[in-house]
Amino acid sequence: MKTFMRLLSFLSPFRWLVALAIMLGCITIASNMALLSMAAYLIAAAALGPLLVTLTLPIYIVRFAGVSRAVSRYAERMASHNATFRLLAQLRTWFYSRLESLAPARLLAYRSGDMLASLVSDIEELQNVYLRVASPLIVAIIIAMLSFWVFAIFSPVLAWVAVAFLVTTGLGVPLLIGVLSRGLGRRQLALRAELNVQIVDGVQGVQDLLAFGRGDDQLQKIANLDRALNRVQHRMALIAALQQALNDLLMNLALWTLLILAIPLVVTKAIDGVYLAFLALLILASFEAVQPLAQAFQFLGHSIAAGERLFKMANAVPEVVDTASPLPVKSLLVGHSLEFDDVHFSYQAGESEVLKGITFSLRPGRRVAVVGLSGAGKSTLVRLALRFWDPTRGLIRLDGQDIRMHSLSDLRNLIGVVAQDTYLFNETIRGNLLLARPDASKSEVEQVVEQAQLTDFVRQLPDGLDTWIGEQGLRLSGGERQRLAIARALLKNAPLLILDEATANLDPLTERAVLDALDALMQERTTLVITHRLVAMERMDEILVLDSGHIRERGTHDQLLEANGLYRQMFDVQNEILSLHEQVSYKEV
Repeated sequence: MKTFMRLLSFLSPFRWLVALAIMLGCITIASNMALLSMAAYLIAAAALGPLLVTLTLPIYIVRFAGVSRAVSRYAERMASHNATFRLLAQLRTWFYSRLESLAPARLLAYRSGDMLASLVSDIEELQNVYLRVASPLIVAIIIAMLSFWVFAIFSPVLAWVAVAFLVTTGLGVPLLIGVLSRGLGRRQLALRAELNVQIVDGVQGVQDLLAFGRGDDQLQKIANLDRALNRVQHRMALIAALQQALNDLLMNLALWTLLILAIPLVVTKAIDGVYLAFLALLILASFEAVQPLAQAFQFLGHSIAAGERLFKMANAVPEVVDTASPLPVKSLLVGHSLEFDDVHFSYQAGESEVLKGITFSLRPGRRVAVVGLSGAGKSTLVRLALRFWDPTRGLIRLDGQDIRMHSLSDLRNLIGVVAQDTYLFNETIRGNLLLARPDASKSEVEQVVEQAQLTDFVRQLPDGLDTWIGEQGLRLSGGERQRLAIARALLKNAPLLILDEATANLDPLTERAVLDALDALMQERTTLVITHRLVAMERMDEILVLDSGHIRERGTHDQLLEANGLYRQMFDVQNEILSLHEQVSYKEV
């Protein structure tokens, strides 16, 4: 019930449109009742041969009811679907905004297929709450009251019997259907979500599945899920058929019962015989209001389960919360500083710390490199600087102020990041670049393309910068994707620059050229370079050697080489690998 009431609360902005749809729904069914019952009266009265003038009013009522039924039905569908689709659009926007606030820390607990199912299928499922439950239930109550009033004009007994059948059909059948279908809606959603997950995983990893000969295994897994889903849907179809049969049975029982009760009243002249057909068709028409409720309550289980899935994800507490009263970011002429002060961090409570007592300062215009082996915690520094997570202990300061005192948007607007796994959208090259700065001019875009060493590549493409690169940029090589990411950071032109393994996928010649371009970009910026490749380290003002979350060594390139520590070992190993690579390349030539 709590989930249902919360779902209904989203109708508040559309309450007048919903009220209009309910009113039109009542007019539609009332018009149908008037059309059928008055038509029956008209035929019966005409058979008795009265003066035509006495039938004028019933004739006009039949005509008006026929027209109003069609018009109100069309208007009701327009109003109800308009409200529902606008509501679903609002729900998608609301849910996506909730996902944004959870990214990336809290979203690691969810699979992409689950999030896709919630954003598309689960929200789509909620239309049943508004189209098949909320409005029809109110319409059914109003029509039942109207039916009771009309039958009460002829006989209180007929009125109570009519209402009893309407309540049994509108409440008893749905309760029975609800018992029979209990758990099926939740089961169907769970299977459908798992099927979506497996399909998404299978499509994204199809190359690896085929390479390892596991394509048939994935196909079998999807087939098993599909069969399980079909079994649930088959059972739901049987229940739906039973519901329809019960509705028809009760409607016909109501007709015969009222006729049996009304005929003696006609014989005793308590009711004029001309109204017998009127009453019979009136009860048939009134069932139009209550018959959809059984199916509505069957779908309600799906909708409640979908709502629970949505709210469970949306109610997750963000790892990072924006401050209520953010401080404005200072406008500086000489650049910004970033300081880590005794920073400790672990991704989960109770786990060992990834970073332990990290302290260093990025002063305006300075370049600091953080190097170390894989798993040393280098990339975690980037996530903390962007406030994807907050330190477990210690502070990170921007221009002397705790970064938590600034809004997330202001902080992230100051930082340009080039990561090893930068996401590229299924867009054109130009569209991916303009993500950094939508108002950038054509010349500015072309300039950063040249700086990132992409000009020759773009010229070879049939549509140049307007060439689509496919999902995640799969039509590009690893090096081309990386250079595009660098161009995007260049276009953003942020005062704080973070390079997280920015040249990891580039060949040595291209790497040197891109580093030269980045070197020009770093001239007036505060720069943090995260890397395990000790290339161009002589350009850095300070180098931090990270090992198991600790800063083991710090100094310039020459100072660290002279110290003969971990940095020297990494440098020598890298040179050996490069030497072997050159020897192999020479032999191949």
